[in-house]
Amino acid sequence: MSELVLTKDSILEATEVVLRHFGPSKANVVDVARALKVSHGAVYRHFPSKSALRDAVVRKWLAEMMPPLDAIVEEKGAASDRLWKWIRLLFETKRRHAFTDPELFATYHELALGAREVVAEHVEHLGVSVARILSDGMELGEFKRGDPNKLSKAILSATARFHNPLHSDEWKAPETDEALSDVWKLIYRGIIDDNSNSSPN
Repeated sequence: MSELVLTKDSILEATEVVLRHFGPSKANVVDVARALKVSHGAVYRHFPSKSALRDAVVRKWLAEMMPPLDAIVEEKGAASDRLWKWIRLLFETKRRHAFTDPELFATYHELALGAREVVAEHVEHLGVSVARILSDGMELGEFKRGDPNKLSKAILSATARFHNPLHSDEWKAPETDEALSDVWKLIYRGIIDDNSNSSPN
């Protein structure tokens, strides 16, 4: 590959291949450069350090999960339906990544443990999404009035078992879907306005 056509995306794609081959503990910028057939200096012109490259890999991985979730935020209709749909899709997305390609999922998880700022950005994005749906529900009189940002943090905390990779081993259990539904019903009872005609799914 010519350095003239080297892009951040091509570097990130090569980095994924290198990580899959060598693992996160052994993979380095020289390996990525070798895979791209460029000098490691060419890679450094796009990513100033190994940690910057790893952060970018984690950011890309997390960002790829978000479009379907963001689409739910923008949907019309009952806020409770959208919130449950969003929570369920977040879990299903993380679980699919974990079990479709467990080796790569484990690699990304290990990288994420060292990319705290990137993970914090991801969690903030999730929180803003939940807060948007909660705000819509409050405006429609479907949810009790409150601080949507504070409530969104509580909801993400309550559902952490179903989206935090630290719990991924539990996602194989056949009762996990029912457990998520039970948690949702508790959340629903806490946020629904007493005068609303809505009901949990």
